[in-house]
Amino acid sequence: MIVDLPDTTTAEVARRLVHLREEGGAVALGRVLTLVIDAHATDVEDAVAVTNDVSREHPMRVIVLARHSGAAAARLDAQIRVGGDAGASEVVLLTASGEMLEHSDTLVMPLLLPDAPIVAWWPREIPERPAMHPIGQMAQRRITDSVACADPIGTLRRLRNGYTAGDTDLAWTRLTVWRGLLAAALDLPPDEPVTSAVVAGDERHPSMWLLGAWLAEALDCPVEVVAVEGAAGITHVVLERASGPVRIDRPDGRRATLVHPGQPERHLAMPLRELRECLSEDLRRMDADEVYGEVLGSGLARVLP
Repeated sequence: MIVDLPDTTTAEVARRLVHLREEGGAVALGRVLTLVIDAHATDVEDAVAVTNDVSREHPMRVIVLARHSGAAAARLDAQIRVGGDAGASEVVLLTASGEMLEHSDTLVMPLLLPDAPIVAWWPREIPERPAMHPIGQMAQRRITDSVACADPIGTLRRLRNGYTAGDTDLAWTRLTVWRGLLAAALDLPPDEPVTSAVVAGDERHPSMWLLGAWLAEALDCPVEVVAVEGAAGITHVVLERASGPVRIDRPDGRRATLVHPGQPERHLAMPLRELRECLSEDLRRMDADEVYGEVLGSGLARVLP
């Protein structure tokens, strides 16, 4: 069901939500969190489609603040989506313009679920310091996506300079499988230190630099980041040890080959992770990601020019 509320107020939106819930039997207590999406109006439908899928694992109220920067007049239009049009969530779409955009937190506050965690997500361009943004200040977790920004590496530097506990970036979440494979490979004998490492792939992809920073910080060794023309994300990682290199190759972005001295060659399905998969993973935890903070704070300076 979709209910349109043109030229409205947040108080009216809240009243209509209560009415729809009583009429349809939806139980607000079944929602585990409030996800606030701060996006440009052109990015809204893609973001909502992702959250509809994610909501099947994380039932939630989704509040989308759609910034209509082209309109000068102060106006708020709203749309409520429930039932099949919202997955397992309630979706409240707020399209704001003019002076309304200067008080984004006051638009969202009346619609927050009581006693539920708040997560903020910027699907594309991000504020200078997410934790200082009006939406970010009310959230326990703040999710950004430097991959989707116009200047991914510049965004990574801004995230480093403005990091606050509770921040995370989906470029980091995309590395979960890589980190797990590399850690498991180093658990196999022989127990030798890594003397150097190489990470290769798309030089504009923030995940490549974050993986290099993680290796430099965790292994305390030199890490070289190599650009590969036409690469899809990270293509290979090499960890040099005295007995021979540990190597993971993923040239096509779909299948990976793990080569380990003294072990048979292994072939693994390792497709590029989808946005909905990464967002769902980040919504499983409400505590600060301390490793990500350390990688941004000190590891990134060891690899990023």
